[in-house]
Amino acid sequence: MYAFRYERPHSLAEVETMLGQAADARVLAGGMSLLPAMKLRLSAPELLVDLRAVPGLSGIRVERDHVEIGAMTTHHDVATSPAVAEALPALASLAGGIGDVQVRYRGTAGGSIANCDPAADYPAAVLALGATIVTSRREIAADDFFLGMFTTALEPGEIIVAIRFPRPRRAAYLKFANLASRFAIVGLFAARFERQVRIAVAGAAPSVFRLHAFEEALGARFDRAAIEGLPLGAVDLLSDLHATAEYRENLIRVLAGRAVEALAD
Repeated sequence: MYAFRYERPHSLAEVETMLGQAADARVLAGGMSLLPAMKLRLSAPELLVDLRAVPGLSGIRVERDHVEIGAMTTHHDVATSPAVAEALPALASLAGGIGDVQVRYRGTAGGSIANCDPAADYPAAVLALGATIVTSRREIAADDFFLGMFTTALEPGEIIVAIRFPRPRRAAYLKFANLASRFAIVGLFAARFERQVRIAVAGAAPSVFRLHAFEEALGARFDRAAIEGLPLGAVDLLSDLHATAEYRENLIRVLAGRAVEALAD
């Protein structure tokens, strides 16, 4: 490690003030990605602003048409919430499959999507469900939020307050995971609404993305045969020590077919 300044503000106003006073400041939520990056000297901020003492950033609220998750709500709380399990079980299942017990007790929903790791699980749910990201300044639609690898639409000093997930008719998250880290080699979240199908893929490309051709085909005929042989779209799939691009493409097709079967009437 190296020397850095640590602050623990007690309001969003304090957070924005502190972030504006440092040339290189980072927000600390769960720290499950940031702290390892700092240990490896991949990130070297001069200031860490810890959000844990800021009120109103955690909690779960279920309404008739949506589920709202506070940004500082842990994966464990989402995974074990009876309200989430009833209203949006695919989201509870997703949260329960993140990392290990220690990560789930510390990692947060807002931290996950703000970090925008290509292999993180939450971005797939956010994009497939068409969620709204509520920040300290505005509301951002999921389709406008994820811009690339570790890159989002958040502006300097802007903090995620909550994530508002619409409630679909049915949804499912299927993940082919790295056995050591539990990160997604490919993770596919499919959501079926009254007039729309949305499918998002994580782990396979530099950033989470939607399968628009699959969505259109399933919107017309919700059947596994409707998506066989369809192109994935203009996306550069990753090849690394875990899987080649060709292997990931096959996984996407397999998981998409299984998701269709899981969501069929």
